[in-house]
Formats: sequence, C-alpha cells, structure tokens
Amino acid sequence: MPSEVVNPVIRAERVSKVVAGPVGATDDSPKTLTILHEVDLEIAPGEAVAIVGPSGAGKSTLLALLAGLDRASTGRITLAGFDLDDRDEDGRAAVRAGRVGFVFQSFQLIDGLTALENVALPLELNGIAAAEDRARNALTEVGLAQRLSHQPRQLSGGEQQRVALARAFAGTPDILFADEPTGSLDTATGDQVIDLLFELRDRHATTLVLVTHDPALARRCDRRYEIRGGRIRTLGASDGTPTTDAEPAA
Repeated sequence: MPSEVVNPVIRAERVSKVVAGPVGATDDSPKTLTILHEVDLEIAPGEAVAIVGPSGAGKSTLLALLAGLDRASTGRITLAGFDLDDRDEDGRAAVRAGRVGFVFQSFQLIDGLTALENVALPLELNGIAAAEDRARNALTEVGLAQRLSHQPRQLSGGEQQRVALARAFAGTPDILFADEPTGSLDTATGDQVIDLLFELRDRHATTLVLVTHDPALARRCDRRYEIRGGRIRTLGASDGTPTTDAEPAA
C-alpha cells in the first residue's frame, strides 16, 4: 500500500529578506542588504529541527519569518496550513494563537508578576478556560511547584527558563520556536534545560524549531540546517555542527 503523505506543518518557498542599507552610507554603498536569499525549507509535524550558523547569518531572522513575527520580502511561507504572506500583523497573530509557543534566550518574563501569573497571563489573553489551573500544572511539570509565588528576580536563570518553558507548553502548542534557549545559562544548567525541553517536546508531540550555537542541543534534533551568507543547506550526520561566538540581539 502507498505510504501516507504527510503535509509539512511549516513550509518556506524561495523566501528572501531584504532590508535597507545602513544609515549614512556613501553613494558607493549598497542601498539594500540581503539577509536571506531564496530559502527553501519544509518541516514535518512532530519534527525537531535545529538552525545553526555563524553570528549574523540570518538564523533569528528566519525563525521570525517562519513564526510570522516578521514578513518576508519575497517568497511564500505557510504555517500550520495557513499562508502568512497575505496576512497583516493581526492576521498572523491569529494564526499563531493556540498553535505556536516561544522560548527566548532572555526568558521574556514580566517583572512584578509571579511565576504563576507569568504562565497564566498568555492563557487568559487567549481566552483559555481555567488558565490558572493550567499554569499551575505546567509549572509543576517543569519542577517548580514550590516556586509559584516567586517573581523573576527571586529565581535563578535556570528556574526562569523553566518558567518560560512552562509558559510555552501550557497552551499545548503544535509548534514551539526556540531562539538560543540555553544561551544565557551555564553548561550544567543548560544541559538540564535541554533535557527538559526534549522531554516536554516528546510528551506533547510538539514540532520544535530552534536556533542554537550549542552543538549538543543541535545534535539532539532530527534534522539540522546551516545558514551562511543568507543561504541554507542541510547538514548530514557527518557534518560538524559549527561552534561560534554568541548571537547578537535580534
């Protein structure tokens, strides 16, 4: 019998991102800067995919485009079966709602809110019932049942990233985008967060797309892509994962 055809949950077709050149450039300087050039990419449901490459190569830019946080200059992107290119910012946000979660290097927690409130707030904004109960369960799942009332400044870096993971998975997203999720952590703490990230990914059958400079994290993914000079290539099992300096702020 023929094998079942699985439609990609994320598809990029000849996607390019071009921005204006630097302010104050001379007449001889290029008027535009190409960050990504005709990127083609398909990610199947449930896959874990790593995007690696040197600083400034366009990794975080590609992640933002795939997630609908930014718009491509040319090309086509579909996310969870929805075409992002003909949607405005509100339309792209509507596609992400209830389908997409995020984890960032800088945690992105709200000072002044407790761990429980940080996880519950996005659920409440999305109109999800029993938001506080779901937030409490998510924090328990990441080992922070005793830290519900702690604010970010009262938590270690590893604990803050666990809160961020709980927030991301509390909404049971189909897709999780992670940008340098261990970049602000020491090696031992980063390893613990990696283990937890993949445990949650497996438990929830979530598609995972991450940008990383961490070779150990990249090797745990099903597939790896490298971006250099705005172009993308697939890394095979024999390809080394580049190790390079820290990623500049996107």
